[in-house]
Amino acid sequence: MVGPEKTLDVICMGRVAVDLYGDQIGAKLEDMRTFSKYLGGSSGNLAYGTAIQGLRSGMLARVGDEHMGRFVREELERAGVDTQYLITDPDRLTGLVVLGIKDKDTFPLIFFRENCADMAISVDDISEEYIASSRCLAITGTHLSHPQTREAVLKALEYAKKHRVKTALDIDYRPVLWGLTSHGDGETRFIESGAVTTKLQQVLSLFDLIVGTEEEFHIAGGDTDTVAALKKVRMHTDAELVCKRGALGCSVFTDTIPNNLDQGVTVKGVRVDVLNVLGAGDAFMSGLLRGYLNGESWEKSCQYANACGALVVSRHGCSPAMPTREELDNYLARWEEVPRPDKDTQLNHLHRVTKREQKWQEVCVMAFDHRAQFVDMVNNADVSIEHIPYLKNLLWKAAKSGAASAGLRDNAGVLCDSTFGQDVLNQVTGLNDKNLGRFWVGRPVELPGSRPLRLEHGNIGTYLSRWPKEQIVKCLMFYHPDDKQSLCEEQENKIQEIYQACCHTGNEMLLEIVLPRDRTDLKADDEQYRRVVNRVYELGIKPDWWKLPPLKAAGWQQVDKLIDEYDPHCQGVVILGLDAPMSVLAEGFKETVSSRYVRGFAVGRTLFGEPSRQWLAAKIDDNELIEQVKNNYITMIDYWRKRKQ
Repeated sequence: MVGPEKTLDVICMGRVAVDLYGDQIGAKLEDMRTFSKYLGGSSGNLAYGTAIQGLRSGMLARVGDEHMGRFVREELERAGVDTQYLITDPDRLTGLVVLGIKDKDTFPLIFFRENCADMAISVDDISEEYIASSRCLAITGTHLSHPQTREAVLKALEYAKKHRVKTALDIDYRPVLWGLTSHGDGETRFIESGAVTTKLQQVLSLFDLIVGTEEEFHIAGGDTDTVAALKKVRMHTDAELVCKRGALGCSVFTDTIPNNLDQGVTVKGVRVDVLNVLGAGDAFMSGLLRGYLNGESWEKSCQYANACGALVVSRHGCSPAMPTREELDNYLARWEEVPRPDKDTQLNHLHRVTKREQKWQEVCVMAFDHRAQFVDMVNNADVSIEHIPYLKNLLWKAAKSGAASAGLRDNAGVLCDSTFGQDVLNQVTGLNDKNLGRFWVGRPVELPGSRPLRLEHGNIGTYLSRWPKEQIVKCLMFYHPDDKQSLCEEQENKIQEIYQACCHTGNEMLLEIVLPRDRTDLKADDEQYRRVVNRVYELGIKPDWWKLPPLKAAGWQQVDKLIDEYDPHCQGVVILGLDAPMSVLAEGFKETVSSRYVRGFAVGRTLFGEPSRQWLAAKIDDNELIEQVKNNYITMIDYWRKRKQ
């Protein structure tokens, strides 16, 4: 009988939860003021880590039918993990972990896992066909601690053996989850227990690969001498054993256990400054499986594993700290010169851009983030400023309706401010319409018309800490490369500040450049825009997005060349409108045909300007305004799509 096609490289079965990491490093958990929410749980981390290392990963577990369960599912799916057997449990909540970082070796930790969803997995949840579809089944030790989850694990292992699926065990010993400590002592990593040792030894023969720290092999072998423990483990299994040795790296034992750990296949670890060791084991296992399942040598597999672990211990969090394949390969090529990966500019950039939650190939954005222009319009119409928020809601309805009529999906967008458009931002943020998909959402930070650049709401770091992550930070800067040096430096310092804040919060940054109109003595042509883009890159600033006016084809070729040189991971360029007639923008769109980075447009007053003035003058009603703006938007989309004709 021919088994199912191997559509997966690894299925991860075990703990999956939400980690709430304290942000105040060095504080007691009691004193934490804020927490960051991450995907957690050893198996959840492993599914995520192997997926971003390029493996086809699946998650076999349960989550609650609530917000945290949906968060776990979405995080895994964004990484490319197959979640068809991540079962939604209608009766139980997703497990939570609350933890902090006191110092590099101290991490107060509380597991909230009483009757949680992932511990409710049962034999009935295990699909023989699904297990057979993978090359490997990876189990974490916690699920061997409870009769029901243990039975489910054994059934999965039975199917794996039947279909010649490799089996891997990360011992992942947490005494608190075996009932050996108080609930408040989740930090303790080792307590001797004959009962736990017996339960582990009963299943060791079912695995082809067993991975653990020295302490974890102590519990599996029932001996606190590592070599002796490994020898006792070997009495129960022929599996290949990988012993993690912290800063010393790891040692692999494929046959008889020698009398010295270094006599195994020993691969030294890379040197980093440790922030905290939590999460290193899951990252280690992710890198190890990358090499192991791709048939690479133990030396190479362990090199991946050690480096993954090293990167995680230098950062905050578990899954968010894990490297992507590109990032890991970059690090391994340079590790001797990178003692602090968390401080390395190149690595941090790769970590940021290769883990983006969404990549946009095309964006058609209606921009109505204007503030000063709307104030001018209501003043000219002699109506209350209170009309502006209502008007912006009408423009949002026009944008949504226009996107639907144009058949956009996952490529419509809006630029809107919080000053008058907070209600719109609340509606569009997190939207995942069944027909339109997700909207690209941009939000401005600059004080309108400021030159030198000023921010509308003060300190950018404090301000962004309250933003949803999906909102893109848009900053308009009136800048000319031939401005006075003092003016250039002042503006450059401000955009560096914004960029660093975006790197910290994870928000993408859109930098809009407009050459100042008040300096007729300064050239205003495509070459000046090329110079500005080049200067920004020279400063070490790598915007996720650029917003530029229409250029000639040769100008776009120069911009493409700069992006290729400095940041090929750039999301792209959108064309701004500056209230130009639609016909002018249509001609400008045609000049972008040969560009690989121009993704679309972000146009505003050209679409809403005249209809808004008529509405404020009470010459048209709400529905007429929506219809006119919608039709303008559709026309602009049509011009964009037909630019190659």
